[in-house]
Amino acid sequence: MATSAVRSVYLDWLSAALAKVRGASSTIAAGHQDLVLGYATGYDAADIAIFVRSLRAYYSGPVALVVDRSADVRAFLAEYGVEALDAPCTHDVASGKSWAPHPVVSRFAGFDLLLSERPWVRHVLLTDVRDVVFQGDPFASAPTTLEFFAECDAPLKTHDFNMKYLRAVAGGSFADSVAEQPCICVGTVLGPREALSRFCRLILMLGAIPRSEIGGAFGTDQASCNLAVHLGLIDGQVFANHSRVATLGMVAGGAMSLADGLICNPDGSASPIVHQYDRHPELMAAMWQRWAGDMERRERCRPRTLGDRFDRVRQSVRRRTVELR
Repeated sequence: MATSAVRSVYLDWLSAALAKVRGASSTIAAGHQDLVLGYATGYDAADIAIFVRSLRAYYSGPVALVVDRSADVRAFLAEYGVEALDAPCTHDVASGKSWAPHPVVSRFAGFDLLLSERPWVRHVLLTDVRDVVFQGDPFASAPTTLEFFAECDAPLKTHDFNMKYLRAVAGGSFADSVAEQPCICVGTVLGPREALSRFCRLILMLGAIPRSEIGGAFGTDQASCNLAVHLGLIDGQVFANHSRVATLGMVAGGAMSLADGLICNPDGSASPIVHQYDRHPELMAAMWQRWAGDMERRERCRPRTLGDRFDRVRQSVRRRTVELR
């Protein structure tokens, strides 16, 4: 029986993105070292100052951030010995196709490419940037496997956002099968370089299940991460919140405290990596005062035009429309 090829803009993009990794070789000669790697496009120096300065207070090893071609940002990173990277080209420009996934998805193709070019890396922290502050060396205890971190004590089924995208990516049955499992945050993942590269590719491939543009939408990265871990598609260990990483977006403000400039967990300990502290105004103010008090603090706000609203509706419809077989 004759069959026709699957049509999907996401699959077209993904094939080109993963092809970039094949045959890549490093231009850097170095001994094995750990690496902190993140995406910070769209931000100015003030937006990333807390991340960079707090990290350098505890960790002197290699750090690399993908940033815009802003002279101010790159000068700031150079001051702290942070490598400024251009965003890797993870799509086929020559094809003339301009579609690309949301940056939270496409960054995993970039991470994979950047790690393939750096075989000297031993362990990696893949991390969000704007809302992360460091309170210790992120590699103080070396990981032996991939480490994932729960963002709260409640299971996935209690979080509408996560369940929405689990169903969109893999369907109701798969979503229900992991609903009792911990809610993993994909914003901070740590482990050996090769294992993290495989994780990045797995995240991207799981996004191809629906074969529509939902695979490249905001939220599918989190859903794919939870599916990969809870279905046993990749080896790793899930740690409770307030361990190496404290993720505070779903934590009641009163549960946290400040002591000697550190954000303390409910039990009084201080995690070396704190994510989403900016959801709590008092913690944000304290971190800003400590790490970025010499910089101008600006609210990030972009007015939405009628064209923006129309484009958002158009993209929403396209993400929900599976391409013809």
